[in-house]
Amino acid sequence: MPPAPPRPAPARLAIVGGGPAGLFVAEIARGAGLEVDLFDAKGSVGRKFLIAGKGGLNLTHSEPRPAFDARFRERQPEVARWLDGFDGAALRAWAAARGVETFVGSSGRVFPVDLKAAPLLRGWVRSLRDAGVRFHMHHRWTGWDADGRLRFATPSGELLHAADASVLALGGASWPELGSDGAWVPLLAAHGVEIAPLVPANCGFDVGWSAHLVERHAGAPLKPVVLHWRDARGIARELQGECVLTATGIEGSAVYAVAADLRDAIARDGAATLALDLAPGRDAARLQQALQRPRGKRSIGEHLRRATGLDAVKSALLFEVLPREAFDDAAQVAAAIKHLPLRLHATRPIAEAISTAGGVRLDALDAGLMLQARPGTFVAGEMLDWEAPTGGYLLTACYASARVAAHGALDWLARRSG
Repeated sequence: MPPAPPRPAPARLAIVGGGPAGLFVAEIARGAGLEVDLFDAKGSVGRKFLIAGKGGLNLTHSEPRPAFDARFRERQPEVARWLDGFDGAALRAWAAARGVETFVGSSGRVFPVDLKAAPLLRGWVRSLRDAGVRFHMHHRWTGWDADGRLRFATPSGELLHAADASVLALGGASWPELGSDGAWVPLLAAHGVEIAPLVPANCGFDVGWSAHLVERHAGAPLKPVVLHWRDARGIARELQGECVLTATGIEGSAVYAVAADLRDAIARDGAATLALDLAPGRDAARLQQALQRPRGKRSIGEHLRRATGLDAVKSALLFEVLPREAFDDAAQVAAAIKHLPLRLHATRPIAEAISTAGGVRLDALDAGLMLQARPGTFVAGEMLDWEAPTGGYLLTACYASARVAAHGALDWLARRSG
């Protein structure tokens, strides 16, 4: 009998970026039998994943679909298609299969029972190594050479790597010290890839407080408060939550939830107005009545505290915004307590943001998230032009997009080999 023909070598996939999206692509691709090499500019993978998990890793959110999908704003239709293949329930099941049980917190957010990111990441990386994924650390991607090979700057000099397909999962531009610095933008733009400018998402805002307020109250929490603002369509919106006064302005979970509307208003109008209800549950009429009581020899601040129950931080905000003479008018003070306008004149720098909006435009990609300008190159995660609020939505969509890109690469390689 003639010898059997040699079996073809497995296709080679290169993944650039070692965040959750890149790692999930590696898991899917290696499970399908591809040879997988994963490159990262840092000395270890998952650095932003670990930092995000310091206060308790928020994996996903229990909000049901399609309400979950609506969190992705104008990208809802596209992200919904990704989530059809891998949603929040699938992410919880994926974690459980790795021995990480999860629970739903009071806000609907989903966390590992131990609230830690490190055990999940360690076990995940170990399983990928055991499966044969090759990790290459301290490899910064710098583009392609004339033959289409990936170029990397390494401590030993330039490395060229040939692959049958590649997936870019390089993140956005927030927290650059952890690896996602947006350096890929000019590299892709030079090859005709359309990119929406990267801007801060889930970020704080500058107000411009007085030195007195900064000295006494920077870092102080504001809770509870109700935020009032107008969305992109000019519709009045409100949200109850918590935020924090900073040395430059305001940030915190409630602010992050509405940051996209505020950021876009600043870009459009030069400033945005965010109004705070400092006394949720108390109406203006009752506050006014309490403030009209004689204050005797008490200071204005002491009278305000006794009449309204506001803490020192909320009282300081009133003094920051209202002119001194306004405190002689109980109706005006009561109205301000219920609707204190803050003028926001800038977002905090993108490096401080939790995440970024903008990135590779979705119409520059096919349904499998392959670059139309560069066949065989796929994109996943925060590099794509979409955004989501905190609460597990961002991480879930990163996984979901990674699954689409991984299967897109598998399908493309199969068509080429067939």
